Amino acid sequence: MGLSSRSHFLLSVLLLCLVHSPTFALKKPYIVYLGSHAHGPEPTAADIKSVTNSHYDLLGLYLGSNENAQEAIFYSYTHHINGFAAILEEDEAAEVAKHPNVLSVFLSKGRKLHTTRSWDFLGLGRNAVIHKSSLLRKARFGEDTIIGNLDTGVWPESKSFDDEGMGPIPEKWRGICQRGIKDGFSCNRKLIRARYFNKGYAAYAGHLDDTFYTARDQRGHRSRTLSTAGGSFVPRASVFGNGNGPAKGGSPRAPVAVYKVCWPEDNCYDADILAGFDAAINDGVDVISVSQGGGPAEFFLDRTAIGSFHATRNRVVVVSSAGNSGPQPGTVTIDREFTTYVALGDKQHLKGLSLSAKGLPSNKFYPLISGADAKAADVSAAEGNSVYWLNCGNLLCKAGTLDPKKVKGKILACLRGDNARIDKGHQAALAGAVGMVLANDEVNGNEIVADAHVLPAAHISFADGKVLFTYINSTKFPMAYITHVKTTLNMTPAPFMASFSSRGPNIVEPAILKPDITAAGVKIIAAYTLAVSPTGLDFDTSRMPFYILSGTSMSCPHVSGIVGLLKTLYPSWSPAAIRSAIMTTARTRDNKVEPMLDSSFVKATPFSYGAGHIRPNRAMDPGLVYDLTANDYLDFLCARGYNESQLRLFTNETHTCPKDFNAVDMNYPSITVPNLNSTVVVTRRVRNVGTPSTYYARVKAPAGSSVSVQPQSLVFERFDEEKEFKVVLKPNVAGKPFDYVFERLIWSDGVHYVRSLLVVKHQ
Repeated sequence: MGLSSRSHFLLSVLLLCLVHSPTFALKKPYIVYLGSHAHGPEPTAADIKSVTNSHYDLLGLYLGSNENAQEAIFYSYTHHINGFAAILEEDEAAEVAKHPNVLSVFLSKGRKLHTTRSWDFLGLGRNAVIHKSSLLRKARFGEDTIIGNLDTGVWPESKSFDDEGMGPIPEKWRGICQRGIKDGFSCNRKLIRARYFNKGYAAYAGHLDDTFYTARDQRGHRSRTLSTAGGSFVPRASVFGNGNGPAKGGSPRAPVAVYKVCWPEDNCYDADILAGFDAAINDGVDVISVSQGGGPAEFFLDRTAIGSFHATRNRVVVVSSAGNSGPQPGTVTIDREFTTYVALGDKQHLKGLSLSAKGLPSNKFYPLISGADAKAADVSAAEGNSVYWLNCGNLLCKAGTLDPKKVKGKILACLRGDNARIDKGHQAALAGAVGMVLANDEVNGNEIVADAHVLPAAHISFADGKVLFTYINSTKFPMAYITHVKTTLNMTPAPFMASFSSRGPNIVEPAILKPDITAAGVKIIAAYTLAVSPTGLDFDTSRMPFYILSGTSMSCPHVSGIVGLLKTLYPSWSPAAIRSAIMTTARTRDNKVEPMLDSSFVKATPFSYGAGHIRPNRAMDPGLVYDLTANDYLDFLCARGYNESQLRLFTNETHTCPKDFNAVDMNYPSITVPNLNSTVVVTRRVRNVGTPSTYYARVKAPAGSSVSVQPQSLVFERFDEEKEFKVVLKPNVAGKPFDYVFERLIWSDGVHYVRSLLVVKHQ
């Protein structure tokens, strides 16, 4: 349920139950969320001062004075988000939560950070040639659409942020270029904004030195995500010569803005994230890309949900990554691989991936040894065991577990797990190995990764790993050879879902399918910081302007870049219309025209990929869109249990909750019924964004149900006309499946195919 009338009481009980220390009360950073402001979208200095003073007044009621409140508050959100972040004791936070003007109080927690070929793979070019019919050209490469990114900063000297060929900064822009202490940071007509927000991090970490007062990227994550979304054209980008080709972002002519909210150990605190959202909306960005996240939370307790609502009210599109917590209940591979082969002494050949800069010292076979056989004398044979490789001993190749006398001059075979993949290669090199073969454990299955190992290496699948270790154990003198890395294009099948990509269903609201969409996110070449090495390990002194990253954090900026193009092409479209265009035109088949698979080569489901894999060129002509207004979002919150008093604070407007609205009636491009135990009637609206036409419904019922559409045809006589239809779902008497089942509703006029997923769970 949502935050009903019981919410303040329940939150107070939760917070008070935590206060049991007999000696002292801990102070922690909390966010006090107050909803929306009474002032307009362009507040004056007097408005901002008034809001800030109101925050002091409110908190001063509980801390004894306004002076104490000023000392406790470290952020006042004064532009679009109304609230503040303050250092409070738990009982103080519980008391503040009772105030009638307070929507929610929650801890400021730390969140974790979740391209040469990828744009060709997505259909925006072919062999680096961009066709005149491509969305890239029609949308003028994202010109004048401003993309903001909440992440770890940026390396401003990267060629991806060169402003050659860029026009003037858009007149609507209100942002600044915030320079740090002797950091040499500067902005230009491409990188038009840089700010950092570190007070939320400081609330946990304590005093910060000068290195924390800069928007400069010290880790590489932000530079990669930002350059993927909106990086300029850069010819001949590669990693150790692999993947050589022109690099660009999805909207290469879009101005970009940096909001650094993430700090060491990938910590992105809620208080800093909300400050970044508030600043980005006020600065005038059109798209906000957010490649970090945390666990699920109710909407008024979730910093991304809060920031996204205020952004949407200002027609700013927010794209957020789903997370890298898979495969337990959408990120995909592209059709490029950095291939190497392991030749075994019995003439078997195992395919692997790598980005190793070096090859083996000689073109010959080398002795092959497993981590188990190479263990040091003082290491237990059971240490490092994996449940998937019983009796295989010390295969994980951790620090201090290898005997250099056994390893020197050989190729070492290790198992994935526990320590980092690159660290295993480092340990192998320290022990004197000439190369390494890294085999997946069963959890990671067939998903293999190209890493910049410090020695010749190959990462192979779980199935091939069993072949490798079987061979090692079958002969007295195992031998192997690792080929040089080669870039291979047009691989099949592609796309397929990576094992790390987080899955549905939506825990907070099962009636809304999540994820929405999937996009390229594995083996993506993008701009990198020169502050650290590609491996991030202390011994590695190399620096690279471009590097490879995998994760939903790379899938997210691909979508952000495409959103930037659509925003340029259709500036009047709402965020919901853009999402609909992307979702209803997505594909669920790979380049072999077969259903998309997961990393174990099992058929994937919409809980992995949402509506499917994004198709940018189709998204620019969707035919129909499922649009949403601010009232639709508020009706949805009513259905969640929020009352009209809470919504008045949330929007600073009066909203009357409808009596019969159900969450399944949210005008989303997909239809999800999480408890089909009787007849359910779902209502949807579609708006014509094409020429006058007649659309006909074609529907296939999910297993165990029957489905009908009323009416079965929709006649649109003009552009922008909106029509309503109903979908009636009934459970069958017998043969009902126990888990979620999926099918599809398609509206078509013979030219456009508007696809909506049908997701059902029987009760």
